[in-house]
Amino acid sequence: MGRPTEYIQEYDIQAYKLCLLGATDVQLADFFEVSEQTVNSWKQKFPSFLESLKKGKIQADAEIAEALFHRAKGYSHTAVKFFQNRSEIISKEYIEHYPPDTGAAFIWLKNRAGWKDQVDHKHKIDVTIHEVLKSGDNRIEQYLGKS
Repeated sequence: MGRPTEYIQEYDIQAYKLCLLGATDVQLADFFEVSEQTVNSWKQKFPSFLESLKKGKIQADAEIAEALFHRAKGYSHTAVKFFQNRSEIISKEYIEHYPPDTGAAFIWLKNRAGWKDQVDHKHKIDVTIHEVLKSGDNRIEQYLGKS
């Protein structure tokens, strides 16, 4: 029998808020001053704790995905610029434009459409070096400097 759990109901809302900030399970364990194994145990024993984690992580991921999507396609928004003319402060609204960002677009497509950033160039060769040498092909010996 291990020591009693240190879990208290207030951890649900704290875990939710930490997950909104992007906290990982390791960081949650550090915050609650327990091991990651204990956090995993709490997920199993306390459904409300697990639900809090899920909700926080889903909401945080959704907000980042939305921001990445807008950055990838480009966007505009109303902004305010302030000027000083002698002792008078003047404000002026304008439209701020952000062009599409190819890096953000690539990340979006990589995650959503299954794009890959590298191509696998593995080829199977069904011939041994001995077979090549028996065939009279001396390119290997030339390469190795033996000819």
